[in-house]
Amino acid sequence: MNAVMSPEVVIDFTLNGQPVQARAGETLWTVARRHGIEIPHLCHAQGLRPAGNCRACVVEIEGERVLAPSCCRSPTPGMVVRSDSARAVAAQKMVIELLLSDQPATPRTGRNELTEWAAKLGVGQPRFAPRTQPAPDVSHPAIAVHLDACIHCTRCLRACREVQVNDVIGLAGRGARTTIVFDMGDAMGASTCVGCGECVQACPTGALSPAQGAGLQQADRRVESICPYCGVGCQLTYHIKDERILRVEGRHGPANQGRLCVKGRYGFDYVHHPQRLTVPLLRREGVPKHTPVDPERWHEVFRAASWDEALARASEGLRRIRDTLGPRALAGFGSAKGSNEEAYLFQKLVRTGFRSHNVDHCTRLCHASSVAALLEGIGSGAVSNPVRDVAQAEFVLLIGANPTVNHPVAATWIKNAVRQGTKLVVADPRRTELARHAWRVLQFRPDTDVALLNAMMHTIIAEDLIDSAFIEARTTGFDALKAHLAAYRPEAMAPLCGIDADTIREVARAYATARASMILWGMGISQHVHGTDNARCLIALALMTGQIGRPGTGLHPLRGQNNVQGASDAGLIPMMFPDYQRVTDAAARAKFERLWGVPLDDQPGLTVVEVMDAALRGEVRGMYIVGENPAMSDPDAEHARQALAALDHLVVQDIFLTETAALADVVLPASAFPEKTGSFTNTDRLVQLGRQALQPPGQARQDWEIIQSIAQGLGLPWHYTDIGQVYEEMRQCMPSLAGLSWARLQREGAVVHPCPDEDAPGQAVVFTDHFPTPDGRGRFVPVDLVSADERPDADHPFVLITGRQLEHWHTGSMTRRSRVLDALEPDPVGLMHPQDLQRLGVAPGGLVTLRSRRGEVSLYARADEGTPVGTVFVPFCYAEAAINKLTNPALDPYGKIPEFKYCAVSVRAGGSVPGPHPTRSPTKM
Repeated sequence: MNAVMSPEVVIDFTLNGQPVQARAGETLWTVARRHGIEIPHLCHAQGLRPAGNCRACVVEIEGERVLAPSCCRSPTPGMVVRSDSARAVAAQKMVIELLLSDQPATPRTGRNELTEWAAKLGVGQPRFAPRTQPAPDVSHPAIAVHLDACIHCTRCLRACREVQVNDVIGLAGRGARTTIVFDMGDAMGASTCVGCGECVQACPTGALSPAQGAGLQQADRRVESICPYCGVGCQLTYHIKDERILRVEGRHGPANQGRLCVKGRYGFDYVHHPQRLTVPLLRREGVPKHTPVDPERWHEVFRAASWDEALARASEGLRRIRDTLGPRALAGFGSAKGSNEEAYLFQKLVRTGFRSHNVDHCTRLCHASSVAALLEGIGSGAVSNPVRDVAQAEFVLLIGANPTVNHPVAATWIKNAVRQGTKLVVADPRRTELARHAWRVLQFRPDTDVALLNAMMHTIIAEDLIDSAFIEARTTGFDALKAHLAAYRPEAMAPLCGIDADTIREVARAYATARASMILWGMGISQHVHGTDNARCLIALALMTGQIGRPGTGLHPLRGQNNVQGASDAGLIPMMFPDYQRVTDAAARAKFERLWGVPLDDQPGLTVVEVMDAALRGEVRGMYIVGENPAMSDPDAEHARQALAALDHLVVQDIFLTETAALADVVLPASAFPEKTGSFTNTDRLVQLGRQALQPPGQARQDWEIIQSIAQGLGLPWHYTDIGQVYEEMRQCMPSLAGLSWARLQREGAVVHPCPDEDAPGQAVVFTDHFPTPDGRGRFVPVDLVSADERPDADHPFVLITGRQLEHWHTGSMTRRSRVLDALEPDPVGLMHPQDLQRLGVAPGGLVTLRSRRGEVSLYARADEGTPVGTVFVPFCYAEAAINKLTNPALDPYGKIPEFKYCAVSVRAGGSVPGPHPTRSPTKM
């Protein structure tokens, strides 16, 4: 590796006869590239550590006998270098020819950097006989292995082990017997590969390639956009041929630097699935809403309709309920998968067309309690620092989150930071994959978060590790917190949380005394009846130690969906206008009344779960749902389905006939993510532009256009002509976006907010000198121990925890219609400790049935030593084993979020075999 030079150092030298200057840390190869000089290279690639093992990039240096690899050689003052000398070119060509000699007779399709360089250098048919090469390995659903095309450049190895830090690929053997190997044997399909495809993107010859042959075809065009899945906001490029997406590659965006996960890289073909909704549907007269909908026989429940008829039916039903039963008899659920502009229009529709604030979205089911605590404690519901700040942190506390599953690219930044010396502490009831990288693992008992965190804060105060100056200058309420925490000695909390007192103290000291400490958390913190209390503790930890407002510090609740941050910012919540301006604030209400030209209700609306309860009580009679699937995502899902079926009028706008759409009176075919243009805000507060790559199929329409049509049907004079016009109106009422115009976003593609000035870069790190609270100070809020409202007993002795799965996302409506992702994880599974399976007499892969006080499901058992004894973890993406039929609808009193992470269940061996999911049907609508 090259020595790191100070940024001021500039080196003058000569390259191919012309004087050039090298910047700090540059190699000969990077200087040449910057000056437009092409030097052959195969083992070198942007973002990978230079290896210098292919020797295709050798150059001649005056005074040196041996040719030097330019990718890992630094210039020195006065050096004279030639990449185009006869000697250097001859060596370059010889390397290319030798490598070509072992290539298959018919080169792999798709881009091949080796053959490209051979053509550029004029290397013809190799003179050397090929060696015997291995047979293809097609055992992995996502990645095909053709080692006959391998040139041993080790780009795949470095991508896997150093970029993604998955440690699957290695290099074995010596000399002519050198070969790429995988961690569990010869076949990639038997390895621990997670399908991120970083190796495929790095491979220069197609030795590693997409398993689907279409991915190797030459694209007609490319479209730069962003990933539609989690909140990391990875930038990507769609490769398109004949109006179909062939493949996806990572782009070097601020959040991902070219990296993707298995969903982002291989989960794109859902847009071409034959079950896409392509025409509006109306429920047939006399067909009850509880009638199951078989995708093969959907026409027995619905009939196709024209857009005019469907929009008229949808609007008339909503208007009739509003005008006869009152505004509060209507509610709307928007989507965190849609754009900022769609979220803004939808909440505006509900507030001005329905005339109430009964509008919500999935943030109520993921981070509502985090937002409630953050608004209370520091005046903002957004993150303080971007994920990539872990690289500047000395200490990282990851609690209640599993990024390798839920935010895989964010997990790579954490793993990279650990390799550079950052101390990682993983705190979670389950031992997750990141635990192997952790300095300490706190596998505490489920539901005891507050006990653990209060004990840590007790230690920091007792040992005088607080930042007194920060507390004095920038906080309020510390004395009350200090008095409250006196009872939470680690020795008293250890028996409750299951972590010994010495370890609690050790971790607390490390957090408090580090130069920069950062906290990241997920739904393991928020999805509890005490979720707001959990987040209050994390805020207090940061405030008492001054670990906020600087790079490498702060508070980061990892956002689960691609635009859950943006949808919340845009006002898709029942108690807030855009930019978290409260609906009960007279000044805020007056501001929006002037902008929208209508009087607005002065009372907050109902949240997701409250709407369902109100529907069963007969208080909410009509709903408009866009891109949400509460029949799968709500707790006590059977209760939610009964509530939806009880409505007089349900309008659902989506891309598939989801479990929720199956209960609708009117179904409107919408646009999938690659079929729309709009802005999306990731977990880092980074506003990015998603660009349309495809046209919606059949008669499907843009979501914002459908929302506008419904608004017009309710009597609103809306006449937006494009999405940019919507954005500019949104910007008028959102100070955080004041400096980010639609033109700037189109030009730059990504800008972090808050961005108050057109010339400002945006503030990646916030709260540097004050908090956006009324007095500018952070607030300490003491919390007591609060347990879940239902506990395990003799009839329900296990604890059920729900969450996401790497290969599938949210309720599975998209990922389970992706061939690769469904092939990787086709069946519903529950993760249990091997001891529990042995005690039940169930072999891994056997059937088990889980029962709670609300329902039961059967699924396949998977042995997992990271799941504690007495606990079951189940993903909520499987409709044939809808685990939210079991979960507890009890709510956090502040964030109104349900208790997804703690539910008492029984587990017995055997049960009904889960039927095939209807996503595998070829039906088209």
